[in-house]
Amino acid sequence: MSSASETTDASDVLALDALLSPEELAVRERVRDFTDQRIRPGIAGWYEDGVFPLELAQELGELGVLGMQLHGYGCPGRSAVEYGLAALELEAGDSGIRTFVSVQGSLAMTAIHKWGSEDQKQEWLPRMAAGELIGSFALTEPSAGSDPAAMRTVARRDGTGEDAGWVLDGTKRWIGLASVADVLVVWAGTDDGVRGFLVPAATPGVTATPIGRKLSMRASIQCDVAFDGVRLGPEALLPAARGLRGPFACLNEARYGIVWGAMGAARDSYEAALRYSQERVQFGRPLAGYQLTQEKLVNMLVEIQKGTLLALQLGRLKDAGKLRPEQIPLGKLNNVREAIAVAREARTILGGNGITLDYSPLRHAANLESVRTYEGTDEVHTLILGQHITGLSAFR
Repeated sequence: MSSASETTDASDVLALDALLSPEELAVRERVRDFTDQRIRPGIAGWYEDGVFPLELAQELGELGVLGMQLHGYGCPGRSAVEYGLAALELEAGDSGIRTFVSVQGSLAMTAIHKWGSEDQKQEWLPRMAAGELIGSFALTEPSAGSDPAAMRTVARRDGTGEDAGWVLDGTKRWIGLASVADVLVVWAGTDDGVRGFLVPAATPGVTATPIGRKLSMRASIQCDVAFDGVRLGPEALLPAARGLRGPFACLNEARYGIVWGAMGAARDSYEAALRYSQERVQFGRPLAGYQLTQEKLVNMLVEIQKGTLLALQLGRLKDAGKLRPEQIPLGKLNNVREAIAVAREARTILGGNGITLDYSPLRHAANLESVRTYEGTDEVHTLILGQHITGLSAFR
């Protein structure tokens, strides 16, 4: 099979590349090459076996995509658009690989960078940016997914005075990378509202159990995590994070990456279907020569071009410091929803062969069901936008 980079012109009828700077194009090509060389050859096996290749962690650090949009402390310090392009190319390989980058950089590292003390930043961020240490972000609970305000995990003061530590109890679910993490960013209720804590994974009382029997995101790690009387020193507290504003700021960073990443999965699905339709002969001619096939391909391409333009607009706004809270939900709602439709339609062109791991669209479609759910469901993003345009909250 040809690589994605050989068919890019078929994905860029609007010449969107002309909207990118030489530096942005260079970042994209570097990450695209990494995807072609390190992800595509192994992804079918990793997905089938249900494993994430941990050896990629330091390679992704060397690639410069961990905490890519963060500045200082050994972080790459790239632009929002450059990070988005990297997310797109990584998810063209697989959502699970892009999710690793998102959990590490947009969630765990962003929480430390935005809300941590100087000592915490110096201790964790340089080695996390290099992929030498892995972080996790523990917010969602078995009974508190879309409603994090209902979390039951609590942190109680352990002692009095400035040297008082904390005792952490509770459970979290669907926590990315927890079983392989070196440190977990844990959000818990306290007498002072929701606060964030840095919990070394080896701390007694922390148990992370990978969730199995998944039909989606199989080349990725999600866990149940239990905290049973976990004792933490005062240095564990993220001092600047107060209330749900703390985790929500990190979630918005992850959602932004998803807006781009979903278009990578869509583009890869479309290109797989396009190649197949040009090679597969039925009734004496290639599938690509039939009107119904061309209609499917065109409809896919239209949504990919529109979604990429949407992602680029959000990236430009973010780099200019003008991105508003309601704009990211619009991007995630549209781009993930359309990416799933593209992946499913691409599978129909592949016929029966499309249900095998020899081809990517059905794998992308399955992964995108998870992407559609995490960092805010369609329903949550719909209500966020609904509140914005009507001025009325329909959440409760």
